[in-house]
Amino acid sequence: MVLSERLPMLYYEDIETNIVQKFGSYEVTREEVIEFASKYDPQPFHLDDDAAAKTYFGRLSASGWHTAAMAMRMLVDHASINKQAGLGSPGVENLRWLQPVYPGDTLRCEHVTLDKRRSESRPEMGLLKAMMTVFNQHDDKVMTMESTALIEVRGDR
Repeated sequence: MVLSERLPMLYYEDIETNIVQKFGSYEVTREEVIEFASKYDPQPFHLDDDAAAKTYFGRLSASGWHTAAMAMRMLVDHASINKQAGLGSPGVENLRWLQPVYPGDTLRCEHVTLDKRRSESRPEMGLLKAMMTVFNQHDDKVMTMESTALIEVRGDR
């Protein structure tokens, strides 16, 4: 079943700015940290306890890329993005990993659309500028990123 058949779609016109969405409860497991690192970021402090103990991290830690992937999972599962007439994204800016993420941490997110504008070259498309902040169970910020999303304009539907 196509997503648009299951949920009422949110189009450019429906998106409000400066509304903070809080969501997620993602438990980081040791197995997932090692599996992700083995495939995508095989640095010793993401794979091996002894090697990690000798680094800044002090113990096994998740890859920052893994943290970003977990945040994206929470965004899709819990936020209004799964109801948006999304058209992809040209990328992220100002991605920052502020604190290590460890097995046993529980992550949550806050997401806010900061700005929106119509595309000058593609009038059927809008651009949403957003800020995502990821926190651990101690309410420490562990990651921030700004992103731009492309979204369909309802127009004359």
